Amino acid sequence: MAADSLPPPGLLVDPETLDTLAARDRVLHTAHDLFYRDGIRATGIDRVIAESRVTKVTFYRHFPSKNDLIIQYLQLRHERWMAWFTDALQRHGGAGGAGVSALTETLREWLASPNFRGCAFLNSVSEMGTSLPEAVTLTAQHKDEMRSAIQALLPSSPQRKRTAAALALAVDGAIVQTQFTGDSHEPLRQLKWLGERIVSS
Repeated sequence: MAADSLPPPGLLVDPETLDTLAARDRVLHTAHDLFYRDGIRATGIDRVIAESRVTKVTFYRHFPSKNDLIIQYLQLRHERWMAWFTDALQRHGGAGGAGVSALTETLREWLASPNFRGCAFLNSVSEMGTSLPEAVTLTAQHKDEMRSAIQALLPSSPQRKRTAAALALAVDGAIVQTQFTGDSHEPLRQLKWLGERIVSS
């Protein structure tokens, strides 16, 4: 990986530098790590407050409810993940016939990273269901942007949008399978095999 390339999105909090952040960022970054690593429902507000080293008054000044914090967590995760994803796709070849290979190698970086815990958006919908409609909306927007980035890899054709949608569906399958097996080798192998056939059909 080039020195100036973005690493796969992982955890944000460095305990040694946490206190150098503004209070809102301390809370948000701490919540990001706890929600992604341990789950949204398993992480209570009191834990976020304690680990971000702020008072309850400070917390509620910036985040009136846990739902507000969840939404801002997902927005932050989206920005970080898409920045890495688009950077890595270009780094691995981008468009020009290397689309499936670029996609597979990009995902290999993330799925093999030590802090990988699946897709934050699929996880949030699985945990929250329809109790937080904003999370469902953000998940749909995130997946739309991921699909658009994949579409940009593909050669122009009448089926380009549909092909990108099929590849995005396969990507989600590889993410989920890696999450529950703990091994990305076979999901990525199957993704590449399937992707090459989708693109050539």
